[in-house]
Amino acid sequence: MADLNLNELHDTEFPLPEQMHGNVAITSLSKLYNWSRRSSMWPLLFGLACCAIEMIGTAASRFDFSRFGMEVMRATPRQSDLMIVSGTVTKKMVVPIVRLYNQMPEPKYVMAMGACASGGGPFKEGYNVVSGIDKYLPVDVYVPGCPPTPQALLHGLITLQKKIDGQSLANLDDVPWYGVGPSEPTPIPILGPDIIDPRQMDTIRRQAELAALGQPIGLRALPDVPVYKPKPKKAVAAAAVVEEVVVDEEDAARVMELRQAALARKRAYDASKS
Repeated sequence: MADLNLNELHDTEFPLPEQMHGNVAITSLSKLYNWSRRSSMWPLLFGLACCAIEMIGTAASRFDFSRFGMEVMRATPRQSDLMIVSGTVTKKMVVPIVRLYNQMPEPKYVMAMGACASGGGPFKEGYNVVSGIDKYLPVDVYVPGCPPTPQALLHGLITLQKKIDGQSLANLDDVPWYGVGPSEPTPIPILGPDIIDPRQMDTIRRQAELAALGQPIGLRALPDVPVYKPKPKKAVAAAAVVEEVVVDEEDAARVMELRQAALARKRAYDASKS
């Protein structure tokens, strides 16, 4: 407590004599609560790919993120505040990641470290890679890079601290874990022939039933835009002249036929649903 700087907590409209700034601090409960949490973030100790090497380097002596109160990296989610998703998230790995997130006590935060965790990276749309962990977990801070440097990770941690500083206990949108009633756990994805999000089960089941009946899953209506063909350019001696455009009758008739067929399919699809 001898090294505690009370000026960091002193944030109030009430004046305080300058000679007492080192001994007394007048502040709010939210300010004190946020200061204590931001200064003792305990990350969850796990890594996924090459970004984890940079995270280990950030924890080493050269960069040493223990200066921010984050040196205690816990090996259990029960004692962790921050999940750093460091590396490529495969469809097989996203299942235990979501399970670990549900086991973390609130308040808890998620940081997507690197291009793979943020949006899939070079493996985006791959057969075994998730295109961003934010499709399954609420991400608070994104750290770009492939992989990001330790300086970038430190900047992301400082950004997270600034976000925590701005939270207010009076606003339940900032601190939803103090809302009314227990919070619902994040649905754990189902790993089958492909990864399935339980939140989309109704849509997937409805599409499967339509496919089993041989009906189209979705229809794409043609736009109501006729086909225009400009006239060939003519040499005009005068200044700029607005060029006329004509509609090719054969192309316009073809477009109308396609539109009528698309509308007929749509009516049949709506009738089958009703």
